[in-house]
Amino acid sequence: MVLYLSQHRAELAGYGIDVPAYTGTVDRVIGELLADEALAQRREQWLRTELEYDIGKSDLLRVHDPRYVERLYSSAVTDELIAAFELIDSEGRYHRYAPERAELPLADLFLDLLGACAGTYQSSRVALEHGFCYFLGGGFHHAKWNTPDGFCLINDIVIAARRLLSEELASRVWIIDLDAHKGDGTAPLCRSDDRILTLSIHMAHGWPLDREPRLPDGSLHESFVASDLDIPVAEGEERLYLEKLQLGLAKFSGYGAPDLALVLGGVDPYEHDELPSTAPLRLSLEQLEQRDRFVYGFLKERAIPQAWVKSGSYGREAWRPIVQFLRYALHDRLGSR
Repeated sequence: MVLYLSQHRAELAGYGIDVPAYTGTVDRVIGELLADEALAQRREQWLRTELEYDIGKSDLLRVHDPRYVERLYSSAVTDELIAAFELIDSEGRYHRYAPERAELPLADLFLDLLGACAGTYQSSRVALEHGFCYFLGGGFHHAKWNTPDGFCLINDIVIAARRLLSEELASRVWIIDLDAHKGDGTAPLCRSDDRILTLSIHMAHGWPLDREPRLPDGSLHESFVASDLDIPVAEGEERLYLEKLQLGLAKFSGYGAPDLALVLGGVDPYEHDELPSTAPLRLSLEQLEQRDRFVYGFLKERAIPQAWVKSGSYGREAWRPIVQFLRYALHDRLGSR
């Protein structure tokens, strides 16, 4: 299954935000998939476009600080969005932000992000029912307990997992994070929750690990809180990426199978990604294909339902890794490969 919510794509350009998140990526993905005759003929079997669930304040409160949640549901949400997307620099000037070009008020972006969060939850429900779902959105893994960070206002991954756990639809969840950047919001949010296990394979250096590890009071910065399993990949180690991931997942499987795996598809390790902070990790299209097929097969062989979210896709070529994986996965699910 593929979940495509055109009304909740959080198109940043419409809010005057200048980040290289190409607005046509998800449309291009759907167009390329439907250009495959076998998939086009069976689109009703794999394509879903309606949002069936809502995410509300009670869902956020399972994950985030109540005072932070109250700010999100007030006029202060604009300030939190400015902080999340770093729209004002240290000298008080707009940074990659042109409000005069915005088509929508910035505060409305929160509603889009809630919709995207609902998409992550819905993809989890679909995966539990059908074994596999890929949501063309989500992946806000830098959002922390009481602060936004790294273009992430709320942590949709943990929000979806905690709701499933509260509804007793799952008793254990894996989070497998393939984004170029460490899942530095997810790790601290889940460190005291033994129902959720976190794995992150990411750049060994660069953002967010270029910060000072210790805060002024001597405590550990949240970005350096360990996942249950962290797999750092140093610059120039791309040839070792798949081997490191295989060894990591083999170790991870020793913890016992979950009821669901939430996978951040991590498009931004792609060598043609246009976000400057991803430069230390450059995987080819072939390497990304090997990665995605391995993770998909690893989970399928163990009968673990898998819900993927797009996560980290910047620039005009970002559609390519998604399309090659979804063609493979959908043909496999439909038995047409």
